[in-house]
Amino acid sequence: MDREQILNVVIKHIKLNVDGLENVEIDPHKTIGEYGASSLDGVEIVSACMRELKIKIPRTEVSSFKTINDLVELFAKFKDEASQEVKVTQ
Repeated sequence: MDREQILNVVIKHIKLNVDGLENVEIDPHKTIGEYGASSLDGVEIVSACMRELKIKIPRTEVSSFKTINDLVELFAKFKDEASQEVKVTQ
């Protein structure tokens, strides 16, 4: 899964969890808070993305992201590490 696909997953969950964003273009250089997401929305967005991407990230790592791009990069890093582990065990 490439970075663009991960970004699309994140944007999908932002739009599902924050009211009024159905027709808004999401700028990945902004924070989710700039789109009206509460901290609870943020937790739900991150959790839903991790479930869909089938990755687990320690809470300490997740709390370090600022922008949507930062979150996408974090997911990409863990997705890549997870795929590397699968290759090694095969």
